[in-house]
Amino acid sequence: MNVHLIRHAKAKNRLSWEEPDHQRPLTKRGRREALAIAARLEEEPIARLVSSPFVRCVQTLEPLAVALELPIETTDLLAEGADGESAVELLVSLAGNDPIACCTHGDVVFEVVELVAGTGVPLQGAGSFVAPVASTWVLEVESGRFVGARFVDQPPR
Repeated sequence: MNVHLIRHAKAKNRLSWEEPDHQRPLTKRGRREALAIAARLEEEPIARLVSSPFVRCVQTLEPLAVALELPIETTDLLAEGADGESAVELLVSLAGNDPIACCTHGDVVFEVVELVAGTGVPLQGAGSFVAPVASTWVLEVESGRFVGARFVDQPPR
């Protein structure tokens, strides 16, 4: 089954943000990107939405949650700085009979994709481990292992 691993949309500048980083929200552009992600995925039979607890990740999934009438579950296993192997284990455990969408951070996406590629799964649609804001890696899981990985670029700005 497919796991849509989304890097959060454009957030406010880290250096100019004076509050705790986990509270850093999306910019206007980021909110538009979140809407575009929702438009792209709302026709998918997505059964669950799982996110890093950071505000920017939850906000990225909010338009999709509204469109699909699903709650957003949060887990520290997708938080910035989380261990890639733990994130991989989580994604495999969440992959059931229906697609899911997960939102996380660039460092976690990079580690997950690197680990997936390390198992011999070819990466489609990208020449390397890329993860620009608002982009998605569609990871295909069968029988508890990754069998496909396809990059979907960020929505047009």
